Amino acid sequence: MTANRATQPQPFDMVRWMAWPAVLFTAVFFILPLIVMIGVSFWDRKAGSLAAAWTMQNYVKFFTRDFLLAALVNSLEVTLLTTVLAVILAYPFAYVLAFNVSRRWQKIILLLAILPFWTSYVVRSYSWLLIVSENGFLNGLLLRIGLIAEPLKIAYTRYATVLGFVHFFVMLLTLTIYANLIQISGSYIKAAQDLGASRLTVLRRIILPLSLPGVAVGAFLTFVITIGDYVTPQILGGNTEVLIPQAIMLQIVRSADWAMASVMSLVLMLLVTAVYLVFQRHLRMDRL
Repeated sequence: MTANRATQPQPFDMVRWMAWPAVLFTAVFFILPLIVMIGVSFWDRKAGSLAAAWTMQNYVKFFTRDFLLAALVNSLEVTLLTTVLAVILAYPFAYVLAFNVSRRWQKIILLLAILPFWTSYVVRSYSWLLIVSENGFLNGLLLRIGLIAEPLKIAYTRYATVLGFVHFFVMLLTLTIYANLIQISGSYIKAAQDLGASRLTVLRRIILPLSLPGVAVGAFLTFVITIGDYVTPQILGGNTEVLIPQAIMLQIVRSADWAMASVMSLVLMLLVTAVYLVFQRHLRMDRL
Protein backbone atom coordinates (compact mmCIF):
# COMPACT_ATOMS: atom_id res chain seq x y z
CA MET A 1 0.00 0.00 0.00
CA THR A 2 2.82 2.37 0.88
CA ALA A 3 4.58 1.63 -2.40
CA ASN A 4 1.44 2.37 -4.40
CA ARG A 5 1.08 5.73 -2.69
CA ALA A 6 4.70 6.55 -3.47
CA THR A 7 4.22 5.85 -7.15
CA GLN A 8 1.05 7.92 -7.44
CA PRO A 9 1.64 11.50 -8.74
CA GLN A 10 1.42 14.15 -6.07
CA PRO A 11 -0.77 17.25 -6.58
CA PHE A 12 2.28 19.47 -6.91
CA ASP A 13 3.73 17.25 -9.63
CA MET A 14 0.44 17.31 -11.56
CA VAL A 15 0.28 21.10 -11.41
CA ARG A 16 3.88 21.32 -12.58
CA TRP A 17 3.21 19.08 -15.56
CA MET A 18 0.03 21.01 -16.41
CA ALA A 19 2.07 24.23 -16.48
CA TRP A 20 4.45 22.96 -19.15
CA PRO A 21 2.17 23.76 -22.14
CA ALA A 22 1.89 27.38 -20.98
CA VAL A 23 5.66 27.57 -20.42
CA LEU A 24 6.33 26.10 -23.86
CA PHE A 25 3.86 28.48 -25.51
CA THR A 26 5.47 31.48 -23.78
CA ALA A 27 8.96 30.35 -24.77
CA VAL A 28 8.09 29.77 -28.43
CA PHE A 29 5.81 32.75 -29.07
CA PHE A 30 7.27 35.39 -26.73
CA ILE A 31 10.76 34.69 -25.40
CA LEU A 32 12.22 33.33 -28.66
CA PRO A 33 10.82 36.18 -30.84
CA LEU A 34 12.06 38.69 -28.27
CA ILE A 35 15.57 37.24 -28.42
CA VAL A 36 15.48 37.33 -32.22
CA MET A 37 14.24 40.94 -32.19
CA ILE A 38 17.03 41.98 -29.81
CA GLY A 39 19.59 40.33 -32.08
CA VAL A 40 18.19 41.91 -35.25
CA SER A 41 18.27 45.36 -33.63
CA PHE A 42 22.08 45.15 -33.60
CA TRP A 43 22.42 43.96 -37.20
CA ASP A 44 23.71 46.19 -39.96
CA ARG A 45 21.54 47.07 -42.94
CA LYS A 46 23.39 47.41 -46.20
CA ALA A 47 22.04 47.61 -49.75
CA GLY A 48 18.52 46.87 -48.57
CA SER A 49 19.43 43.67 -46.73
CA LEU A 50 20.46 42.76 -43.19
CA ALA A 51 23.92 41.51 -42.33
CA ALA A 52 24.73 39.84 -39.02
CA ALA A 53 27.38 42.43 -38.21
CA TRP A 54 26.92 43.74 -34.69
CA THR A 55 26.62 47.51 -34.50
CA MET A 56 25.07 50.20 -32.33
CA GLN A 57 24.33 52.44 -35.31
CA ASN A 58 20.64 51.54 -35.33
CA TYR A 59 20.19 52.86 -31.79
CA VAL A 60 22.28 55.95 -32.56
CA LYS A 61 20.19 56.57 -35.67
CA PHE A 62 16.94 56.31 -33.73
CA PHE A 63 17.96 58.83 -31.06
CA THR A 64 19.48 61.27 -33.54
CA ARG A 65 16.76 61.39 -36.20
CA ASP A 66 14.15 63.98 -35.38
CA PHE A 67 11.24 62.34 -37.18
CA LEU A 68 11.74 59.05 -35.31
CA LEU A 69 11.94 60.75 -31.94
CA ALA A 70 8.94 62.88 -32.88
CA ALA A 71 6.87 59.72 -33.34
CA LEU A 72 7.80 58.61 -29.82
CA VAL A 73 7.04 62.06 -28.36
CA ASN A 74 3.69 62.17 -30.18
CA SER A 75 2.77 58.77 -28.77
CA LEU A 76 3.69 59.83 -25.25
CA GLU A 77 1.66 63.04 -25.51
CA VAL A 78 -1.42 61.28 -26.90
CA THR A 79 -1.13 58.47 -24.34
CA LEU A 80 -0.71 60.77 -21.35
CA LEU A 81 -3.57 63.01 -22.47
CA THR A 82 -5.83 60.00 -22.99
CA THR A 83 -4.94 58.54 -19.60
CA VAL A 84 -5.51 61.79 -17.71
CA LEU A 85 -8.83 62.54 -19.41
CA ALA A 86 -10.03 58.97 -18.94
CA VAL A 87 -9.22 59.05 -15.21
CA ILE A 88 -10.91 62.43 -14.75
CA LEU A 89 -14.09 61.25 -16.47
CA ALA A 90 -14.16 57.72 -15.06
CA TYR A 91 -13.60 58.44 -11.36
CA PRO A 92 -16.80 60.47 -10.75
CA PHE A 93 -18.81 57.91 -12.69
CA ALA A 94 -17.37 55.03 -10.68
CA TYR A 95 -17.85 56.93 -7.41
CA VAL A 96 -21.53 57.66 -8.08
CA LEU A 97 -22.07 54.11 -9.23
CA ALA A 98 -20.48 52.63 -6.11
CA PHE A 99 -21.99 54.88 -3.43
CA ASN A 100 -25.12 56.48 -4.87
CA VAL A 101 -26.74 53.73 -6.93
CA SER A 102 -28.56 50.70 -5.57
CA ARG A 103 -27.10 47.25 -6.11
CA ARG A 104 -29.89 46.35 -8.51
CA TRP A 105 -29.22 49.29 -10.81
CA GLN A 106 -25.47 48.88 -10.51
CA LYS A 107 -25.66 45.60 -12.44
CA ILE A 108 -27.68 47.20 -15.23
CA ILE A 109 -25.39 50.22 -15.49
CA LEU A 110 -22.27 48.02 -15.47
CA LEU A 111 -23.77 45.99 -18.29
CA LEU A 112 -24.27 49.19 -20.29
CA ALA A 113 -20.75 50.29 -19.41
CA ILE A 114 -19.15 47.23 -20.98
CA LEU A 115 -21.12 47.50 -24.23
CA PRO A 116 -18.19 49.25 -26.01
CA PHE A 117 -16.13 46.08 -25.41
CA TRP A 118 -18.63 44.05 -27.45
CA THR A 119 -17.95 45.86 -30.70
CA SER A 120 -14.89 45.61 -32.92
CA TYR A 121 -12.08 48.09 -32.40
CA VAL A 122 -12.17 48.93 -36.11
CA VAL A 123 -15.95 49.43 -36.08
CA ARG A 124 -15.72 51.84 -33.13
CA SER A 125 -13.02 53.87 -34.84
CA TYR A 126 -14.94 54.18 -38.11
CA SER A 127 -18.10 55.05 -36.17
CA TRP A 128 -16.32 58.00 -34.57
CA LEU A 129 -14.95 58.98 -37.97
CA LEU A 130 -18.51 59.20 -39.29
CA ILE A 131 -19.48 61.38 -36.33
CA VAL A 132 -16.59 63.87 -36.38
CA SER A 133 -15.88 64.06 -40.13
CA GLU A 134 -16.45 67.31 -42.02
CA ASN A 135 -19.85 66.13 -43.26
CA GLY A 136 -20.56 64.02 -40.19
CA PHE A 137 -23.27 64.09 -37.59
CA LEU A 138 -21.54 66.47 -35.16
CA ASN A 139 -20.78 69.21 -37.70
CA GLY A 140 -24.23 68.83 -39.24
CA LEU A 141 -25.88 69.29 -35.84
CA LEU A 142 -23.76 72.31 -34.88
CA LEU A 143 -24.35 73.95 -38.24
CA ARG A 144 -28.08 73.33 -38.05
CA ILE A 145 -28.47 74.99 -34.65
CA GLY A 146 -26.17 77.87 -35.60
CA LEU A 147 -23.32 77.34 -33.14
CA ILE A 148 -20.68 77.27 -35.89
CA ALA A 149 -20.47 78.96 -39.29
CA GLU A 150 -18.26 76.33 -40.96
CA PRO A 151 -17.46 72.67 -40.22
CA LEU A 152 -14.97 71.96 -37.48
CA LYS A 153 -11.75 70.19 -38.41
CA ILE A 154 -11.77 67.26 -36.02
CA ALA A 155 -11.32 64.15 -38.16
CA TYR A 156 -7.73 63.17 -38.99
CA THR A 157 -6.33 65.17 -36.10
CA ARG A 158 -4.93 64.37 -32.67
CA TYR A 159 -8.25 65.41 -31.13
CA ALA A 160 -10.08 62.66 -33.01
CA THR A 161 -7.51 60.07 -31.94
CA VAL A 162 -7.77 61.08 -28.28
CA LEU A 163 -11.57 61.12 -28.51
CA GLY A 164 -11.63 57.56 -29.83
CA PHE A 165 -9.25 56.38 -27.13
CA VAL A 166 -11.05 58.14 -24.27
CA HIS A 167 -14.42 56.74 -25.33
CA PHE A 168 -13.08 53.22 -24.88
CA PHE A 169 -10.88 53.63 -21.83
CA VAL A 170 -13.34 55.60 -19.69
CA MET A 171 -15.36 52.41 -19.41
CA LEU A 172 -12.27 50.31 -18.65
CA LEU A 173 -11.18 52.71 -15.92
CA THR A 174 -14.71 52.85 -14.53
CA LEU A 175 -14.68 49.09 -14.05
CA THR A 176 -11.28 48.99 -12.31
CA ILE A 177 -12.05 51.95 -10.06
CA TYR A 178 -15.53 50.66 -9.23
CA ALA A 179 -14.09 47.24 -8.34
CA ASN A 180 -11.79 48.99 -5.84
CA LEU A 181 -14.40 51.37 -4.42
CA ILE A 182 -16.89 48.64 -3.49
CA GLN A 183 -14.16 46.95 -1.42
CA ILE A 184 -13.80 49.97 0.88
CA SER A 185 -15.42 49.17 4.20
CA GLY A 186 -18.39 51.36 5.06
CA SER A 187 -17.20 51.45 8.69
CA TYR A 188 -14.32 53.72 7.66
CA ILE A 189 -16.71 56.25 6.18
CA LYS A 190 -19.11 56.08 9.14
CA ALA A 191 -16.27 56.50 11.62
CA ALA A 192 -15.00 59.57 9.79
CA GLN A 193 -18.49 61.09 9.65
CA ASP A 194 -19.00 60.43 13.37
CA LEU A 195 -15.79 62.36 14.02
CA GLY A 196 -17.19 65.34 12.11
CA ALA A 197 -15.57 64.86 8.71
CA SER A 198 -17.44 66.36 5.78
CA ARG A 199 -18.19 64.40 2.60
CA LEU A 200 -15.36 66.20 0.85
CA THR A 201 -12.95 65.33 3.66
CA VAL A 202 -14.05 61.68 3.58
CA LEU A 203 -13.46 61.63 -0.16
CA ARG A 204 -10.06 63.29 0.09
CA ARG A 205 -8.69 61.52 3.17
CA ILE A 206 -10.25 58.04 2.97
CA ILE A 207 -11.91 57.09 -0.30
CA LEU A 208 -9.38 58.60 -2.70
CA PRO A 209 -6.25 57.07 -1.05
CA LEU A 210 -7.90 53.66 -0.74
CA SER A 211 -9.05 53.71 -4.36
CA LEU A 212 -5.65 54.58 -5.83
CA PRO A 213 -4.83 50.93 -6.64
CA GLY A 214 -7.88 50.77 -8.89
CA VAL A 215 -6.90 54.03 -10.55
CA ALA A 216 -3.35 52.70 -11.01
CA VAL A 217 -4.47 49.46 -12.64
CA GLY A 218 -6.85 51.22 -15.02
CA ALA A 219 -4.36 53.97 -15.85
CA PHE A 220 -1.60 51.47 -16.52
CA LEU A 221 -3.80 49.37 -18.80
CA THR A 222 -4.85 52.55 -20.59
CA PHE A 223 -1.23 53.58 -21.03
CA VAL A 224 -0.09 50.20 -22.34
CA ILE A 225 -2.93 49.69 -24.83
CA THR A 226 -2.93 53.30 -26.05
CA ILE A 227 0.78 53.66 -26.68
CA GLY A 228 0.89 50.40 -28.62
CA ASP A 229 -2.31 50.85 -30.61
CA TYR A 230 -2.09 51.16 -34.38
CA VAL A 231 -5.72 51.03 -35.53
CA THR A 232 -7.23 54.08 -33.84
CA PRO A 233 -4.48 56.59 -34.79
CA GLN A 234 -4.44 55.24 -38.34
CA ILE A 235 -8.20 55.61 -38.83
CA LEU A 236 -9.02 58.71 -36.79
CA GLY A 237 -5.68 60.49 -36.96
CA GLY A 238 -4.81 59.63 -40.53
CA ASN A 239 -1.26 60.42 -41.56
CA THR A 240 -1.21 63.97 -40.25
CA GLU A 241 0.67 62.91 -37.12
CA VAL A 242 2.72 59.73 -36.96
CA LEU A 243 2.77 57.80 -33.69
CA ILE A 244 5.32 55.16 -32.73
CA PRO A 245 3.24 52.11 -33.87
CA GLN A 246 2.70 53.75 -37.26
CA ALA A 247 6.40 54.59 -37.49
CA ILE A 248 7.30 50.96 -36.78
CA MET A 249 4.92 49.80 -39.49
CA LEU A 250 6.42 52.29 -41.95
CA GLN A 251 9.89 50.94 -41.26
CA ILE A 252 8.68 47.45 -42.14
CA VAL A 253 6.34 48.12 -45.07
CA ARG A 254 8.07 51.01 -46.86
CA SER A 255 11.72 50.74 -45.91
CA ALA A 256 11.99 47.02 -45.10
CA ASP A 257 14.26 48.15 -42.27
CA TRP A 258 13.68 45.34 -39.79
CA ALA A 259 16.61 46.44 -37.65
CA MET A 260 15.17 49.91 -37.04
CA ALA A 261 11.71 48.46 -36.46
CA SER A 262 13.24 46.16 -33.83
CA VAL A 263 14.99 49.09 -32.16
CA MET A 264 11.78 51.10 -31.99
CA SER A 265 9.82 48.12 -30.67
CA LEU A 266 12.41 47.50 -27.95
CA VAL A 267 12.41 51.17 -26.95
CA LEU A 268 8.62 51.03 -26.71
CA MET A 269 8.81 47.85 -24.63
CA LEU A 270 11.38 49.37 -22.26
CA LEU A 271 9.22 52.46 -21.87
CA VAL A 272 6.18 50.37 -20.95
CA THR A 273 8.30 48.34 -18.51
CA ALA A 274 9.54 51.52 -16.82
CA VAL A 275 5.98 52.81 -16.45
CA TYR A 276 4.92 49.47 -14.99
CA LEU A 277 7.69 49.60 -12.38
CA VAL A 278 6.68 53.14 -11.40
CA PHE A 279 3.02 52.18 -11.02
CA GLN A 280 3.81 49.02 -9.10
CA ARG A 281 6.16 50.72 -6.67
CA HIS A 282 4.27 53.91 -5.87
CA LEU A 283 0.62 52.94 -6.34
CA ARG A 284 0.89 49.28 -5.33
CA MET A 285 -1.17 47.73 -8.09
CA ASP A 286 -0.90 44.29 -6.55
CA ARG A 287 -3.25 45.30 -3.72
CA LEU A 288 -6.27 45.85 -5.93
